[in-house]
Amino acid sequence: MREIRLLALESLSSTLPRVDRRVESIFTARFDPAGQACDATSGTTVFVHQCTRMCMNVLVGLVGSDESIKTLRRTIDRTEEVGDDLTVAIVDKPEAKRSQAEMTQQAETLLTDAAVDAEVITLEGDPGSSLVDYAEQGEYDQLVIGGGTLSPMGKIQLGPITEFVLLNAPTTVKLVR
Repeated sequence: MREIRLLALESLSSTLPRVDRRVESIFTARFDPAGQACDATSGTTVFVHQCTRMCMNVLVGLVGSDESIKTLRRTIDRTEEVGDDLTVAIVDKPEAKRSQAEMTQQAETLLTDAAVDAEVITLEGDPGSSLVDYAEQGEYDQLVIGGGTLSPMGKIQLGPITEFVLLNAPTTVKLVR
């Protein structure tokens, strides 16, 4: 069972013409694997006019740096909160602090500790190109990457991989600093 918090809006007629009142109620609904509501609890009875699932299909790209670990932790936190579908792509960057194998092991450990179900894949070739190519093949709502430092003047400085992904990704890119 998946539990999702919903905001329901009910428009009530008033005795005065053209006057509507909105009643907002937050409640929790439990859904079976097929997405059908099984049980809903609330302090008041509401009629749900529209229910929008706020979950996204997220691809997070990691290169083996400390920023990548920070990016993965933040993405896991969001996944726990809203139930995003997560895919972790680890690219090969020879000069990185951690090897691709070490990064894969660390990512799987963090995901297991957080009890988050996610696919972990490794990508070969140029880091930026392989990440953008993989994002193009999937139906991702967001691509999350780490990177960017501040210059002495307070402006953001992007590395070549981050810059390439920001300029070429087919989807929304979230930069975690």
